[in-house]
Amino acid sequence: HAISFQLKQDSVVEEIFAGRGVIHFRVSRNLLVQVNITKEISYLLFMNLLTTFPFCFSYSSPNIAKKFHAGHLRSTIIGNFIANLKESLGNNVIRVNYLGDWGMQFGLLGAGFQLFGCQEKLKKNPLQHLFDVYVQVNKEAENNEVIGQAAREFFRRLEQQEHQALLLWKQFREITVEEYQQVYKRLGVHFDIYSGESFHQQQAQEVVQQLQRRGLLKTTEKGTGVVDLSSAGDMSSYSTVLRSDGTSLYITRDLAAAIDRKERYNFDEMIYVTDKSQGIHFQQLFQILLAMGHSWAERCQHVPFGLVQGMKTRLGEVVFLEDVLDEARARMLRNMSQSKTTKEMVYPEDTAEKVGISALIVQDFKGPLGSDYKFDWDRILQAQGDTGVFLQYTHARLCSNSLSDFSPTSHPNMLFSIVIKIFILHHSLSTFSYDEVLYQSVQDLQPKHLVNFLMTLRQCGHDYIIILPYHKVSLFSCLASHLAASAHRELPVKGSPQAVAQARLRLFSGVCTVLANGMKILGITPVEKM
Repeated sequence: HAISFQLKQDSVVEEIFAGRGVIHFRVSRNLLVQVNITKEISYLLFMNLLTTFPFCFSYSSPNIAKKFHAGHLRSTIIGNFIANLKESLGNNVIRVNYLGDWGMQFGLLGAGFQLFGCQEKLKKNPLQHLFDVYVQVNKEAENNEVIGQAAREFFRRLEQQEHQALLLWKQFREITVEEYQQVYKRLGVHFDIYSGESFHQQQAQEVVQQLQRRGLLKTTEKGTGVVDLSSAGDMSSYSTVLRSDGTSLYITRDLAAAIDRKERYNFDEMIYVTDKSQGIHFQQLFQILLAMGHSWAERCQHVPFGLVQGMKTRLGEVVFLEDVLDEARARMLRNMSQSKTTKEMVYPEDTAEKVGISALIVQDFKGPLGSDYKFDWDRILQAQGDTGVFLQYTHARLCSNSLSDFSPTSHPNMLFSIVIKIFILHHSLSTFSYDEVLYQSVQDLQPKHLVNFLMTLRQCGHDYIIILPYHKVSLFSCLASHLAASAHRELPVKGSPQAVAQARLRLFSGVCTVLANGMKILGITPVEKM
């Protein structure tokens, strides 16, 4: 069911829409390509035509001068999944880590460090010392207005670019980013840009001036600058963009950052990944941008997520992400050492780390992102059931099959009969194939579709092309962990006739390839032995 056609090199597909049995590609206002199709044609073929549109993603975004809290894990892995998904469909993705590196909290931290800080402790354990200082100054500020005034004064000095204040702030930022990068490396996450609120503090003042010129900025009795968002213009709903002392706020800097990103990258769509408590903030952000005349704000999106309940380690109530990753690795290493099926490995700690992280990701992605869920160490690290451990085990088992004996003469009909046998064994038909699951995932940006497909799909009803070393074989795809595990039992390779063994190896190779690709999109590094 393949189709092919050529377009000019500089052509861009502007629109795809379907009629009954027909797909239309609108390449420009004057050129419409019509292709007759059947339902079996891969959705992925169409999605891969959209390769020139840049997507900007803002996610993770922890606050500097603080240890990476486990609460930032969801933003990090969800944003990474969406970016991976878009990239897998051919889009140009720009990954932005928009650090919380400005604001009144740094006035408080700066004032606190001058009172309670120690450069020696800062060199020895930087983030822990800054965390201790922040906790102490917050406690003192509750009953001491002098500290609150000192914090406001320090932030004012920052906004006015006072040299000593900036030096201290810069030191905090550099040591924080360096430590964060080590955590991201463990997670297999990377960013194209490390940005932050500080990058846009001057532009934030320009945004205020633009709001003023457009007549959108109003001053309250308290002297704060606000933008009226109420439909009746009665100030029943408004957003504060300027403090009474003239300093900027979080939303002011977000406005400046959005405008700057559009100018720099000319993105087609920008996606923010934060917890659902910030929903109103982004609603107001997009409203203000539209009021300023930026029609592209309609293509900005907030992807909200719920909270993780009960995530704790043995180290205490305050849960830092490094502690969670260490705990996952330690528990997984212990489970592997107690398992009779564990293979001998050169670096077992590395495998335990990857499997432990995959368990965290799968647990997080099994349900709707907007829902809260309860964290359970024992459940997520189980070797059986719908867990990341089971996913990794299936991939490792598939990798144990050798492809070195593949022959280009093995007959596809042999493979077809094997697939039919699996279909009879499982007597169920799935609605979606792998490429359609990717298409479904990109519509609502929910990883649960891909997780469920890799975990529980028991189907053999959609054409899928697997590219092997020698030639293409079209086969009915059996692309899931439970199905692969059953196939291993029902379709042994060892001891089978050569032609049968080769055909079965082809099947397992195809399943392994799709399983690995799906895992990588989720942000999981597949292991080949465990």
